[in-house]
Amino acid sequence: MRYLDANVFIYAALYEGEKGDKARKLIKKVREGEEVAFTSVLTFDEFFWIVKKERGFDSALEAGKAFLETPNLTFLEVDGMVLRQAYEFIKKYRLDPRDAIHLSCAFVHGIFTIISEDGDFDTVKEVERIGLDEV
Repeated sequence: MRYLDANVFIYAALYEGEKGDKARKLIKKVREGEEVAFTSVLTFDEFFWIVKKERGFDSALEAGKAFLETPNLTFLEVDGMVLRQAYEFIKKYRLDPRDAIHLSCAFVHGIFTIISEDGDFDTVKEVERIGLDEV
């Protein structure tokens, strides 16, 4: 079980080059059932916002629909337990709230591997961050 940070979807949708290719390959594996992946409901907000900013509203609608319809991708809820754990991660590691919520979503649901390009997760001892270069 692996947790996909929002930047995996952003790289897949917006970026050419090696990291974009690796993100698209990973998402293809999820779609085809070779990978079972999880992400937070918060990812939709981040993903839609960035695609809208970079490519416009209509592109964001199209990308958002594809994101929501990704087979074998489970969306994890952000509830009070997740937020309380996020607060503890913020306090312990001085993380930004969004990063802490992603981390907490994974951790509370027993997922200890996060695929992300965000090096802020490298200081966290409770989970392992894997970059797109390592997927």
